[in-house]
Amino acid sequence: MGAEKIAVCKALIRSFRKVVVAYSGGVDSSLMVKLCADELGSANVTAVTGVSQTYTDEEKNVAQQIASKLGVELVLLQTDELSSDLFANNPVNRCYYCKRELYGKLTDIARKKNIPYVLDGTNADDLGDYRPGRKAAEEFGIISPFVSAGITKSDIRNLSRSLELPTWDKPANPCLASRVPYGIKITDPLLRKIEAGEKILRKFDIKNVRLRHHDAIARIEVSSHDFHKLVDEKARLEIVDAFKKLGYKWIALDLEGYRTGSLNE
Repeated sequence: MGAEKIAVCKALIRSFRKVVVAYSGGVDSSLMVKLCADELGSANVTAVTGVSQTYTDEEKNVAQQIASKLGVELVLLQTDELSSDLFANNPVNRCYYCKRELYGKLTDIARKKNIPYVLDGTNADDLGDYRPGRKAAEEFGIISPFVSAGITKSDIRNLSRSLELPTWDKPANPCLASRVPYGIKITDPLLRKIEAGEKILRKFDIKNVRLRHHDAIARIEVSSHDFHKLVDEKARLEIVDAFKKLGYKWIALDLEGYRTGSLNE
């Protein structure tokens, strides 16, 4: 990535002096926490991870490991999106209601700590996708240094690699609700079903996995170069058996392959 971009980002971070960072454990927010710790000192950085039914234990574990490595305080913030019908009924702007609850609690934490700035890891590429959660970020005054500096996802991965962050090649893994088509009610049993299905698929050495839930149909998205791992006869039979035990009647491999946001198409 261009040295000018990272210089702009670092200068912006230094101007804050003390920050709270919305931290998911993903590649973007991990780099944001790292840069804040480097520029401000770890004692001046509080990372906050929202933990709820839509967030996997795997993601939480990664967040804890990296925060510990960087020496920053990590606050595990319990949220409960499913208690709100505005979220659970799964409208097209579902993410707005989720982020509104999260950012409201984040700003409360910042206020109690007398920290005026809350940052996130949104990058310049994110602005080209449908992300209703951005509206909530704007309402609560969340700052996105990567956007301000024009830093893209590719930039973030390259810089993360050079800084030896273990998340540099981590696949995107948004909340489990993103696997459910709009209009289908989101429940905890449904989320656990999707989580279990994706764990089964990852056993076959597959990084990019999405289990899209269509009632009785499980639509599996993996990268095209991994198709052969699922259609191998032994693997295929194992997956079919496991998914039918989860309650799916039909199991389909999406020939278009893995892509983020396919339910927004």
